[in-house]
Amino acid sequence: MTPAELHDDAIVIDGLIIAKWNRELLEDMRRGGLTAANCTVSVWEGFKATVDNIVASKKLMEECSDLVRPVRTTADITRAKEEGKTGIIFGFQNAHAFEDQIGYVEIFKELGVGIVQMCYNTQNLVGTGCYERDGGLSGFGREIVAEMNRVGMLCDLSHVGATTSKEVILESKKPVCYSHCLPSGLKEHPRNKSDEELKFIADHGGFVGVTMFTPFLKNGVDSTIDDYCEAIEYIMNIVGEDAIGIGTDFTQGHDQNFFEWLTHDKGYARRLTNFGKIINPEGIRTIGEFPNLTEALLKRGLSETQVRKIMGENWVRTLKDVWGE
Repeated sequence: MTPAELHDDAIVIDGLIIAKWNRELLEDMRRGGLTAANCTVSVWEGFKATVDNIVASKKLMEECSDLVRPVRTTADITRAKEEGKTGIIFGFQNAHAFEDQIGYVEIFKELGVGIVQMCYNTQNLVGTGCYERDGGLSGFGREIVAEMNRVGMLCDLSHVGATTSKEVILESKKPVCYSHCLPSGLKEHPRNKSDEELKFIADHGGFVGVTMFTPFLKNGVDSTIDDYCEAIEYIMNIVGEDAIGIGTDFTQGHDQNFFEWLTHDKGYARRLTNFGKIINPEGIRTIGEFPNLTEALLKRGLSETQVRKIMGENWVRTLKDVWGE
């Protein structure tokens, strides 16, 4: 197969997209050949605001049903591929929307939320994010993990502190993930994961999605698609070819106000970080350029089997293990 043929034939899953939600984005997902994507519907929002986000997202999806379909099971991912659509998985980047109500976990599962990051950069009722002193998983957090396991919701640890992450990995009875991270072995950064952390999650049946967010890549804003591929290979050499996938962290279409909201605690309080210029790696600036990633990985000598696993098959297996269907 040519790279283009392989990309068209493969299951292609992006494990984290937080781009501006509109028809233009969904059209670009189709240009990029995405079979499914984990799309963020909650970061700093509480329960009601998150429900409002889901209502708005569902409305857009209904208006754009020629482009997308909802995903609740891995069979829905297969159907999306067959229909030539992109399957949308609702995901949280913060468990804050659960507030202090364990029962909200099941409610959000019924609304289509399949992946939840336990913390976003800072402390919440569950545990601690990666930008402050890590107090570990709380007692309430252990109950939340158990409830997420019960209803079939994937625990994500991308923005979570090292201690809290380790304790979630050990507490969970189902696989957990870093949906979008990079290795600190290539660049030291609070958001990046050490070789030891990457090995630990893989050794415990977990999964690693690799992001291309340039502030965390070795060459920053000067990064290219080859720098992204280097990071993928680096992580694959640690976790193996069956525990790795893609989680780009595409922020396509957002303005500076959005990044100001993201980079302040709770969206408005103390500044946590400053990304500087936001530009994706040359060669994959937009979601529509996703086929270039398949080509770049093949050019680096990865086999078709390995590329299929990285581009989506490993995600499907992990989601089936957690969702149970």
